[in-house]
Amino acid sequence: MADTLIVNARLVNEGREFDGDLRIEGDRIAAIGSGLSARPGETVVEAAGRRLLPGMIDDQVHFREPGMEHKADIATESGAAVAGGLTSFMDMPNTSPPTLNDAALADKYARAHGRARANYGFYFGASNDNLADVRGIDPKATPGLKVFMGASTGNMLVDDPDTLDAIFRDTPVPIITHCEDTPTIDAILAQYRDKYGDDIPAECHPDIRSREACIKSTRLALELARRHDTRLHVLHISTADELALFERGPMIRADGSRKRITAETCIHFLRFDRADYARLGHQIKCNPAIKDASDRAALLRALADDVIDVLATDHAPHTWEEKHNPYVRAPSGLPLVQFALVAALECVHEGHFDTARVVQKFAHAPAQLFDVKDRGFLREGCFADLVLVDDTPFTVRREDVLSKCGWSPFEGTTFRSRIASTWVNGALAWDGASLVGAPLGRRLEFDR
Repeated sequence: MADTLIVNARLVNEGREFDGDLRIEGDRIAAIGSGLSARPGETVVEAAGRRLLPGMIDDQVHFREPGMEHKADIATESGAAVAGGLTSFMDMPNTSPPTLNDAALADKYARAHGRARANYGFYFGASNDNLADVRGIDPKATPGLKVFMGASTGNMLVDDPDTLDAIFRDTPVPIITHCEDTPTIDAILAQYRDKYGDDIPAECHPDIRSREACIKSTRLALELARRHDTRLHVLHISTADELALFERGPMIRADGSRKRITAETCIHFLRFDRADYARLGHQIKCNPAIKDASDRAALLRALADDVIDVLATDHAPHTWEEKHNPYVRAPSGLPLVQFALVAALECVHEGHFDTARVVQKFAHAPAQLFDVKDRGFLREGCFADLVLVDDTPFTVRREDVLSKCGWSPFEGTTFRSRIASTWVNGALAWDGASLVGAPLGRRLEFDR
């Protein structure tokens, strides 16, 4: 693999934007400076003032393997991620079988080896009956423990109070939670089924998966975390109401201490709201639900104001045919990794925050939160996971979608930035039009 020199870039890192050059030697960033001279045999990339970012780290994806490969798999979805400037991912445990023990976790890592185009980590999952496995988690083996609190996903619903308390007390890794209260949801769903039968209008989804269900479950998670001083990360915040429950300020404070409780939102909550159900229907049906325009505006402000700590995708593909079932059978989730970064940069074009804020929430913060070793930053010595962004508009077309499901909720949307190049572990992996070379993703290391 030839070394690479990227010249005349606009580097975005750790709150700064500055002009400079960056040299890749092997799989690492060897030098960052100005006026770096090309060496014999180096590949020189002329950035011509374009933004150079660290590769994004998506801490919330569902790549559907094992067990649901008709929807997606590690190879296809990691390719879509790299095309979108996402160079590392952390995959959820609600597969088939679910990742509830060391053997299932090891199987996932084995599946990714040699097939993943992006770097990879896999969450351990909690259930009502795997507490011994949870207590035995190796902190270096997984980014964290996923707990579905009151939101049933197969046998991964944890609704036993004593088990929940023990999980928050004893888990040796950060806990990440999906917070929706199932009894609240079920009661509302029954009312809508009485009225509409199975074919409930898609625009009713945010009323069924209600803000009250989110708030109730989130409050419980925070209460447990404070009781046991647990490192808790609450996923996919979708309401303005929940924001008041979280601490404002940087994830790592000036004195070096860090928040014990952190919050995350997802790109679809920043780009869609209730009005879009009429146009997109079940394409944007997801859990928690996309809610009101006022929630969308509040979440954008919360990212700018450091109330929300992390931005992710919750990439969760389903087939086009599945999405066109009647409401009660149409699965929740949407494919997002390929266009998530350009969608976030659209928020920059709209003036909500700057590029450095996107990099902080989508690259630096996941690396810091999960103790990812040597990734998520433009620093000498870090792995060379890089994204070059070109501010040339493009319109999303179905034929360009790389996810196995073959569709995107962003079809027909024009974005003002595009991903010109992506490097993973020092090698060019996306050239702006096509995936390049063999899969070179590596297992993420957690420096604990």
